[in-house]
Amino acid sequence: MAKPSLRKDAAPVAAQHPVDERLPALKMATTGLQHVAAMYAGVVAPPLIVGAAVGLSATELTFLTGACLFTAGLATFLQTLGVWNIGARLPFVNGVTFAGVAPMLAVVDSTKDKDDALPVIFGAVIVAGILGFVAAPFFSKAVRFFPPVVTGTVITLIGISLMPVAFGWAQGPNPAADDYGSQKFLALAGITLVIVLLLRRFTRGFVKQIAVLLGLVLGTLVAIPFGVTDFDPVKQADVVGFPTPFHFGAPQFTAAAILSLCVVMVVSMTESTADMLALGEIVDRPADEKTIAAGLRADTLGSAVSPLFNGFMCSAFAQNIGLVAMTKIRSRYVVATGGGFLVLMGLCPMAASLIAVVPRPVLGGAGVVLFGSVAASGIQTLVKAGLDKDNNVLIVAVSLAVGLIPISAPEFYHAFPETARIVLDSGISTGCVAAVVLNLLFNHIGGGRDADEVTAPMESGGDIAETRAVSSPSGA
Repeated sequence: MAKPSLRKDAAPVAAQHPVDERLPALKMATTGLQHVAAMYAGVVAPPLIVGAAVGLSATELTFLTGACLFTAGLATFLQTLGVWNIGARLPFVNGVTFAGVAPMLAVVDSTKDKDDALPVIFGAVIVAGILGFVAAPFFSKAVRFFPPVVTGTVITLIGISLMPVAFGWAQGPNPAADDYGSQKFLALAGITLVIVLLLRRFTRGFVKQIAVLLGLVLGTLVAIPFGVTDFDPVKQADVVGFPTPFHFGAPQFTAAAILSLCVVMVVSMTESTADMLALGEIVDRPADEKTIAAGLRADTLGSAVSPLFNGFMCSAFAQNIGLVAMTKIRSRYVVATGGGFLVLMGLCPMAASLIAVVPRPVLGGAGVVLFGSVAASGIQTLVKAGLDKDNNVLIVAVSLAVGLIPISAPEFYHAFPETARIVLDSGISTGCVAAVVLNLLFNHIGGGRDADEVTAPMESGGDIAETRAVSSPSGA
């Protein structure tokens, strides 16, 4: 029998990148659900806070929460699957941004008739989303100002900035309650953390990859004897419910609200850019200018469409980046599956309520692992950034300090106007801006001093000079 001929001119088939890999159905479903569990609390918190401020009934509050889950799923589809030049096509989860909560509460306070508050908010979000969509390609050109020393700093800040969220969850569901921060809640968070760590240490393969999801399930079961697990949301939820368009009224357009939400959009786009750069490093598909522009279009279009279904402004969820970093599952289709679960939860309140059963302390224990993984990824990027250069050490040192101000001193900017505080109270945004500006100052303007090496940030001036004299051929 003749042997098959091999054409020498045949082009080799390119290996599929893990980002574009389609996993088996069961693995896709469980890992996608794990992403939903990681970001659920962040999605439902803004509508619960704003809805309570407006004075919505329990039924209307459930409707608003379901609407935000539904629109988060649509925005995640846009981001992961993409349409035309819209969507980063990375494992990127989108949901309601928490940056808009304070401005939305300000809109509620300034609206005489509370029935008009949500329509005014929705109108402002629509305008901010449209303007952001138009500005996306121009905003994306900032990518050249994000070398590893900047991206590493921002990724580290993302992880550190999320840690207080995990610690808050670990202390209990209600900060005003007498038992907030009690040993019972902290024990549950600790047990969940230990479960996740043990699963990651002593299991392999698929079980190891869904360790966080298993930790949440087991942690919830452990919480039942403590009386912390509440199944009432499941009992009271409807089986089917669609987010009727403009349920709370047609959008209204007010200049002050539009200006305030446009500022939030700029903050959101800044954080999304940083998140895309971070995720690109983690999945080994660096986010270039085109990818960032497409990702920002998905963010802003998702935000513009969201109010149609009674949702708020959408943005990237940094906590899910930690999940990608920890599990090493880089498929965007996994996250798209998670988006499908979000859509189903928006259409089926009873399904959404199942995730709500997971106690906050259990989420807090898992969050320590998730958010810590983001910070660790940032440190890994900084290792490649060239910290043997004293310029880069200064950039990282000052940028981290600026970014940590809202965490370590929450009232630091209390004397600034509320609009300015929207930006200043975001450590990720301020740290990112500081890193970009300092990188330009030290490494670009005037040629920089990249050759100045330092063996340790805290060494004495004499030791530095001696080290340079030995390492320099000319002795300069």
